[in-house]
Amino acid sequence: MRLARWISDGQVHQGMVHHECVEFRGKLLPIADLNLLPPIPPRQILGIALNFKDHAEELGLAEPPVPALFAKPLGSAIGAGHDIWYPRGATHCHYETEVAAIVGRTCSRVTPEEALSYLKGYTIANDFTCRDFITNMFRPPLKAKGFDTFCPLGPYLVTPDEIADPGQLTIRTWVNQELRQEGTTGDLMLSIAELIAYLSTFTTLEENDVILTGTPKGISPVVVGDVISCEVVGLGRLTNTVRMTEA
Repeated sequence: MRLARWISDGQVHQGMVHHECVEFRGKLLPIADLNLLPPIPPRQILGIALNFKDHAEELGLAEPPVPALFAKPLGSAIGAGHDIWYPRGATHCHYETEVAAIVGRTCSRVTPEEALSYLKGYTIANDFTCRDFITNMFRPPLKAKGFDTFCPLGPYLVTPDEIADPGQLTIRTWVNQELRQEGTTGDLMLSIAELIAYLSTFTTLEENDVILTGTPKGISPVVVGDVISCEVVGLGRLTNTVRMTEA
């Protein structure tokens, strides 16, 4: 099942996706006409950096000896079709297409074998990042990853029964229809199940917690006006346009 969430006339709605439409109150609404929200209201957004060996290598960084975790503020979350605001004065911002795992129920001290059974589903995340604000002194890079609009999520929530193997999902990023990034969750250093289990050893995960699972090699700078399409085969495409911050 695929579920979309949107806002209309000040009210939040959810409906089941059928091809390019959403079923709502007996009608099929074109998705292109909807003001999409993140497919769930995030309770918190947690992520892991450098979870692909080739991504660490492209940044000239060693594999972390323990998982390199970070968090993104809730204000960074936006839905498909909304603009990403490029900070004034910044010089190097880039996309990071990732599979986002959505927790479905209270999860504490679980094993990797149990972990996936605690998920509500999966969606796509763009862990947008501004490298101007990443230095060795300021880690984890909250500001670099935490600007408003820096975490597009969507377009849908895809339930686990539709994903045969979350360890074999192809990830691609397109900028202005040019393919810039491609990888597979098969190359994650910590699998999705292992990451959830690790997090649950020290913090209790709850419904609608969002877990960003890592991005493969292929990040590159974007500029104002670029259209970023984050694709995960089986989860759809998440598209957002980069705009200059108004103030």
